[in-house]
Amino acid sequence: MAAKKKILVTGGLGFIGSHTVVELQNEGFAVVIIDNLSNSSIDVLEGITRITGKTPQFEKMDLREKAKVKAFFAKHSDVEGVIHFAASKAVGESVEKPLLYYENNINTLVYILQELRDMGGAGFIFSSSCTVYGQADELPITENAPVKRAESPYGNTKQIGEEIIADTCKVHENLKAISLRYFNPIGAHPSVEIGELPLGVPQNLVPFITQTGMGLREQLSVFGGDYPTPDGTGIRDYIHVVDLARAHVVALQRLLKGENKSNYEVFNVGTGKGSSVLEVINSFEKVSGEKLNYRIVDRRPGDITAAYADTTKANTELGWESRSTLDEAMRSAWEWEKKIRS
Repeated sequence: MAAKKKILVTGGLGFIGSHTVVELQNEGFAVVIIDNLSNSSIDVLEGITRITGKTPQFEKMDLREKAKVKAFFAKHSDVEGVIHFAASKAVGESVEKPLLYYENNINTLVYILQELRDMGGAGFIFSSSCTVYGQADELPITENAPVKRAESPYGNTKQIGEEIIADTCKVHENLKAISLRYFNPIGAHPSVEIGELPLGVPQNLVPFITQTGMGLREQLSVFGGDYPTPDGTGIRDYIHVVDLARAHVVALQRLLKGENKSNYEVFNVGTGKGSSVLEVINSFEKVSGEKLNYRIVDRRPGDITAAYADTTKANTELGWESRSTLDEAMRSAWEWEKKIRS
């Protein structure tokens, strides 16, 4: 029996990272997780183990410490692929603490790429974001849409990150990388063993909805009811986190099999369908049977009207597509919320 390919997942105990570790292990990969637990919990490791029957290797580590990154790759010189999630990701916080975001999101990327270059290359999947498009000129958004000036230091770190990878791949042909620009991940694993665990006040819509549904939050604020959309609320592309996790595995396999068309590629990962904030609220009320206390307030600065993906490239070239409906994703998010509060 062939040895399992070893894959490093940074930030592998986070929301998207943990679901991706599950999909990797289910596909027969040997996974090593690096996480500094700054925005995640060690308990997630048990959830992954309960779902897959296998415990991934885990190293608690801060990737900002260059010497430790070097030592890790010296010890794990057989790593064949890296999926890089570890990054700070709150837009508002990035405006208040730009240097923290630049250090955490840029330095760590550079240190990992330096090691991969010196190792002779490995498949590298970068966790990017649709924020690089800003308010796109045309919808749905294709990968050829212009990258707009970032609205926040967080968004800027994703743009700069992509530029660093592209520049590095240009001169180091042994490196093969894919940036996945994702839209809005929601939901939880159907086993309800892992899901989204926001620390403090949630920055994202769906955990705020489920926490309000549980009575943990008094009221949900809907930012803006006067957008030029059918119901006046902002439109986003909400993708089930398990579908997103599968996209990482498919992208990694593309690199490991040498099916990539160039050594740096970019793919949108979304459902291809936009849903308004009110549609998400209606979906929650339908699947949970709970009435949600919400009110429409002023728009937030920096928020765009609408963003949803054209997923043609991922569908045709990766052979990947999203499977879950908005209702299914909302139901899983609600089951997860009930479980962690029980």
